[in-house]
Amino acid sequence: MNGRPWLAVLRWILLFALSLASAVHAREPVAPVVEWVALGELPPQAGETLTRIRHGGPFPHAKDGTIFFNREGLLPQRRRGYYTEYTVPSPGARDRGARRIVAGGDARVSDEYYYTGDHYRSFRRIRVNRP
Repeated sequence: MNGRPWLAVLRWILLFALSLASAVHAREPVAPVVEWVALGELPPQAGETLTRIRHGGPFPHAKDGTIFFNREGLLPQRRRGYYTEYTVPSPGARDRGARRIVAGGDARVSDEYYYTGDHYRSFRRIRVNRP
């Protein structure tokens, strides 16, 4: 070791740290946990909005049916354009309010719908009964 035992120890520590960092980086991202909610537990306007979604409209707001980007990362990660958002009317609100349904995939035939009553701070997956 030529009088430099600390160099061998330093190399070992560096190799260990690099292998640990690569193992941590290689892990798959953890999918968010989203609780389920029955449609009947949501405001009645959510059911009305879901009916409109399944029929392809008409929608009261221009933003309905537009891409939801999942920037918050609270829904499972999917390709861009997978999620679309729809307004759930809030009685008495002067604007669109905070309530939305976000649909995954083809919104008309999907069974993947999420409700947020707090403008994307939290989501619950809607348990729906298909006709």
